[in-house]
Amino acid sequence: MKLEIIIFVSYFLGSIPFGFLLTKIFLKKDIREIGSGNIGATNALRTGSKSIGYATLALDILKAVIPVIFVKVYFIEYLYITSLSVFLGHVFPVWLRFKGGKGVATYVGILCCLDIYLGFSFFIIWIITFLIFKYSSLSSLLGSLSIPIINFFIFKEDVFFFFVIMFVLIFYTHRENIKRLLNRKESKTKIY
Repeated sequence: MKLEIIIFVSYFLGSIPFGFLLTKIFLKKDIREIGSGNIGATNALRTGSKSIGYATLALDILKAVIPVIFVKVYFIEYLYITSLSVFLGHVFPVWLRFKGGKGVATYVGILCCLDIYLGFSFFIIWIITFLIFKYSSLSSLLGSLSIPIINFFIFKEDVFFFFVIMFVLIFYTHRENIKRLLNRKESKTKIY
């Protein structure tokens, strides 16, 4: 029963659609009708309100940090199932007919809780890629691809497959972005 509760609470927290809620409350708009239609931080920046975009980013990270840290302290044996549940909650929220965000900010929160060096590694690769190409989607894909590789060769932890699964899920959520990148139709992102 304990595991089921942890999965449910983690999924529930992950499924809170902050981008949707913030744009609805403060801008009286539906974020699903703006830009890419995604509820995540990158699309929240396209609302024209940087504060809504950055608040979405911070809250999407925080909603992963809270359950993952709690489980890491009290029920460490459920750490990776908690992480996956939070992520799946964000990507497939029951409140929005299972059409959520792409999971990158939530993944960053998860990474920072699992190992701060992995979180830092993701951030560095994301920033370098973004500074060169200006595509948030490409930065996210390369950042998430780097994590299983870094984990395998540097940290040598036996959770390689968890990070591979997370990359596959992020790859899946970015499938439309990948098509646009290949066709050179992807929009560049302004983060400042």
